[in-house]
Amino acid sequence: MKHGKKYIESAKLIESGKLYDPDEAVKLALQTAKSNFDETLEISVRLGVDPRQADQQVRGAVVLPNGTGKKVRVLVFAKGDQAKDAEAAGADYVGAEELVAKIQGENWFDFDVVVATPNMMGIVGRLGKVLGPKGLMPNPKSGTVTMDVTKAIADIKAGKVEYRLDKQAIIHCPIGKKSFTAEQLTENLNTLMSAIIRAKPAAAKGTYIRSAVLSTTMGPGIKINSLKF
Repeated sequence: MKHGKKYIESAKLIESGKLYDPDEAVKLALQTAKSNFDETLEISVRLGVDPRQADQQVRGAVVLPNGTGKKVRVLVFAKGDQAKDAEAAGADYVGAEELVAKIQGENWFDFDVVVATPNMMGIVGRLGKVLGPKGLMPNPKSGTVTMDVTKAIADIKAGKVEYRLDKQAIIHCPIGKKSFTAEQLTENLNTLMSAIIRAKPAAAKGTYIRSAVLSTTMGPGIKINSLKF
């Protein structure tokens, strides 16, 4: 794979084979973010679990103390008082059957997170085949199926991120933008990693965190000493 000049320059800053402390990795990642846009910093964590086993799934959500730096568009499936609460809390879209029809008929996906009250999951379930693959299906474990839509929206707007295991037993999650300070990013990273560590399944055996790599949108990966979390 060919890399551009900026990527090659950034890669020279990283010592091959070295495992960096989390705060060192964050500072180095900011040095490698050479693009002229506000790059996202993302952590990729490989876990020592078997994603094929139901009792070894790792999934949850956590509010990053300094947010994500991204404006998040929230769609809420609700009716009655909950719909009014969602509108008052700043949801970008609120509705019921008409939103299901819009998504199905117009292939409309101008939103980043979907929240639903439990009594709406019957109609939201019709969208499972289109929302599921995009990671948008509401889920009680991530707090997006709830009667307290006000709190759900507030958390999401404040910087709530969902983490979940993929088929390769890796979690990919953003921790902020290059416009953040190193201290803000380090605090976000430690908060996320603490949540992932707390979510360790009882059935998991051996080393839980196999590796952790931090990177920017356009930059090379930086290996982190996971024992320091």
